[in-house]
Amino acid sequence: MTAMTLPTDTPRRRSRWPLFLMPILLLIVAAAWSVFWFYAASQAEVKADAWRAQEAKSGRSYDCAKQSIGGFPFRLEVRCEGARVTLTSQTAGAAQPVTINLGEILAVAQVYDPKLLIAEFHAPAVVSESQNAPAMQVNWKTARASVVGLPAIPQRASIVFDDVAIDRTNNSVQVPVARAKHVELHGRLAEGSTQKDPVIESVLRIESGSVQEVHPLLARPFAAEIHAKLSGLKDLVPKPWPARFRELQSNGGHVEIVQSRIQQDDLIAVAAGTLALNAQGRIDGELQMTVAGIEKVIPALGIEKMLEQGVPQAALDRVAPGVKSQDVTNLLGALDKAIPGLGRVVKQNANLGVAAGINALGKEAVLEGKPARTFPLRFADGTVYLGPLKVGDVPPLF
Repeated sequence: MTAMTLPTDTPRRRSRWPLFLMPILLLIVAAAWSVFWFYAASQAEVKADAWRAQEAKSGRSYDCAKQSIGGFPFRLEVRCEGARVTLTSQTAGAAQPVTINLGEILAVAQVYDPKLLIAEFHAPAVVSESQNAPAMQVNWKTARASVVGLPAIPQRASIVFDDVAIDRTNNSVQVPVARAKHVELHGRLAEGSTQKDPVIESVLRIESGSVQEVHPLLARPFAAEIHAKLSGLKDLVPKPWPARFRELQSNGGHVEIVQSRIQQDDLIAVAAGTLALNAQGRIDGELQMTVAGIEKVIPALGIEKMLEQGVPQAALDRVAPGVKSQDVTNLLGALDKAIPGLGRVVKQNANLGVAAGINALGKEAVLEGKPARTFPLRFADGTVYLGPLKVGDVPPLF
């Protein structure tokens, strides 16, 4: 008897096309993204050229010895090597160009967020007005900037420098002008501000900063943080600084120092107030200051030199009412004749008396747990007065 065999089911062949679906979709997306990126890159270059042409009409030209665009696939990177910026303003009918030469600028924007621009700057930067005039050279370790709101008027901007040094260069000789370990400058449109009547709110931070050739006090390292508001602008279009300052003055603009703090060794000072420009381009205004440790800096205010030139009567009236300035000068001369050098000793010790006089001007206060005094810092036609004492001059801004 023959055994029966049962029929078996023939296996069905499964389609393999789903295995290739995902790679095909990925290829399509990659191809579409590549087309989009190259289109965005070309548009970025077109917009950059149009922006440079518009800026050139306003007297600001931007050139690159070599420019390239990269960053594929998610970023747009514009690299400008041998960057050169030329600013031309009209003063007394004659063109006075200012040229800034930079090593390299790298600007980066995310393809999906083109309104945010981040930039890095490579040192040095050389600022010059003409071939024969002394140039300013700026060096730094790192320099970064960010701008939010492009391509329209920026809503917010920041720039940060580390280990920055500014020198004046004349015949290959470099003269120090300013130094800082860290500098930050942040700016934005104040809340409620409009493009037709913009108010700029800014914060400046300086760590281990020093400035030469202005005042001996500024030559020593200091830290500062200043929060200010600037009003009186007609627009936010880039302009030469002298033109901008004239615009502010004619429009009744001013700077409100909302809050500021400066520390130098044991000296701590906070201030707030309003400053403006007069028709001659000089600063007018007043800041209310609270200072702890002012007696530490009295010698640097040049009190001895003031005594040599004659004590201002107003200052003397505060310290010693009824004593005449000429009498003090004659007395110091007589002391030197009687005992050579005695007048100088008296002048040096007079710093203590002037410190006591300044303390008498203000009110007692406490600043960060330390005894302090509160008094005004006045600006009158560019001259700076600490109480009754002249402590500096600010040159015209236009």
